Amino acid sequence: MGKKPLYEGKAKRIFSTGENDVLRVEYKDEVTAGNGAKKDLIEGKGRLNNQITSHIFNYLKEKGVKSHFIEQISETEQLVQSVEIIPLEVVVRNIAAGSITKRLGFDKGHEFDEPLVEFFYKNDDLNDPLITEDHIKLLHLAEDNEINILKEAAKEVNAVLVQLMNEMNLRLVDFKIEFGRTTDGQILLADEISPDTCRIWDKDSDTNFDKDVYREDRGSIIETYQTFLNKLEAL
Repeated sequence: MGKKPLYEGKAKRIFSTGENDVLRVEYKDEVTAGNGAKKDLIEGKGRLNNQITSHIFNYLKEKGVKSHFIEQISETEQLVQSVEIIPLEVVVRNIAAGSITKRLGFDKGHEFDEPLVEFFYKNDDLNDPLITEDHIKLLHLAEDNEINILKEAAKEVNAVLVQLMNEMNLRLVDFKIEFGRTTDGQILLADEISPDTCRIWDKDSDTNFDKDVYREDRGSIIETYQTFLNKLEAL
């Protein structure tokens, strides 16, 4: 396996494997919030995110949703299909929380009539701004047909994740996913799905099972993520 990372981000390192179109992802113990404004090294965080993401990608596969995920190979590593990441964060919102409450004045906890899909431009220098479909085309990030694929795929992922959270007595408030293009131009779900990238509330108590625990200093992120993983493994 390759030793030198091809890429290192806030939460993961990506390595080549020597095998065509297969990469090794190593999850780090780093946790950040506010685009890196708040940052800590927390032992066990990488293990939890890798295991949770592996579980969720396997669950999605069982439900017919394809992704770049191949298999988990250790506590902190997984193999994935190589894709060229489209620099868009695709956000699906079921319940109002976070930035949309400030932007559009919704009360926190307001349930939307139907899932809302939003696009954010992945660019740290610009603070990942919300952008329209016309902006996406203007920036040559995706064409009309690809934008439609992204929206429909995001809604499909949402429907499956809502079902999964229901089984765990949790509410899926919102989440962020990313997609990539394979060498033959196919668009695949990529990156990760974990409490780092979702807002998840307990149905009975509205307790957070997500990174808001860290963002808002409301407890141990390790205990929160471990409890979430335990719920996943109990299904």
